Amino acid sequence: MRAIRVDRFGGPEVLVTREVPDPEIGPGTAEIAVEAANVMYLEVLVRSGWGLDYFPVAPPYTPGTGVAGTVTRVGPGVDPAWVGSRVVADTLEQNEAGAKLPVGGYAERAVVRADELVRVPEGVDPRHALALLYDGPTALSLARTAGYRTGQTVLVTAATGGAGSLSVQLARRAGARVIAAARGTAKLDLARRLGAHEAVDYSLPGWTDRVRELTGGLGVDTALDGAGASLGEAAFTTVAEGGRFISYGSAGGRLSEIEPARAREHKVQVFGLFDINKSEGEADALTEALDLARSGELVPHIGLTLPLEKADEAHRALEERRVLGKVLLTP
Repeated sequence: MRAIRVDRFGGPEVLVTREVPDPEIGPGTAEIAVEAANVMYLEVLVRSGWGLDYFPVAPPYTPGTGVAGTVTRVGPGVDPAWVGSRVVADTLEQNEAGAKLPVGGYAERAVVRADELVRVPEGVDPRHALALLYDGPTALSLARTAGYRTGQTVLVTAATGGAGSLSVQLARRAGARVIAAARGTAKLDLARRLGAHEAVDYSLPGWTDRVRELTGGLGVDTALDGAGASLGEAAFTTVAEGGRFISYGSAGGRLSEIEPARAREHKVQVFGLFDINKSEGEADALTEALDLARSGELVPHIGLTLPLEKADEAHRALEERRVLGKVLLTP
């Protein structure tokens, strides 16, 4: 089968297409004929050699975090009724130390743990289901942590990214006033189409002053930080006293760093990536997101779909911030 391999860490050019043996199937696993593979910024960072303390991937490897497709085979101990089902599934591989490695998705076939299989509901495009695989549960967890409600003002940074675009919709749906922050006219226009009441370009000087101006100088009740780094730290300054700052993204290359003393001084509750309220299992959260997609209440935005062989182009598009929404590869 064809798969993308990384033989050494480096730039997008290290992503190469190779013929590799079909994956082996074992007890408790299932094979999926891949219709689409998820592409996340995490995979871009790991490919460059970043974060090996957290994601100890060793070349050669096939990148990937999730796929959508049809179950073709199941291993011992797995219900054969799965064969023929259209599913989405996490491809993350857990090593002996318990770390989850972002591998296995960029291929024509993927073997996953059977307990990771989630059926795609009738009427939902498998690509949309895949776009919700991680971002759907994340956006729902952010919503529970934020507690969106009528009368609340919510700032969403990286508002046209996977989780950000869904968060705009969920906050608007709950009755909150949504201010989207993104880079460039095209992304701002998309944020408005997704439901943002206002949109601010955070590549321009004084963008945080503009956010405060939109709130009458009071600041926002909640800021969702999907940007990280200095942009996220700037977003913190827009939060009103008694508000919440929720940091979950690292598109800027690292998570935001807010000193606890600074948070106490400004009377702002700060939630990090591991503080997000995940009150249900990932599979249950994904099922909830898929149900919202089926009813039309949640619409993932797929900004770029490329053939498997153009994985390098997909990574470049993410690195250069050229994508509005999700990026997928199709074998």
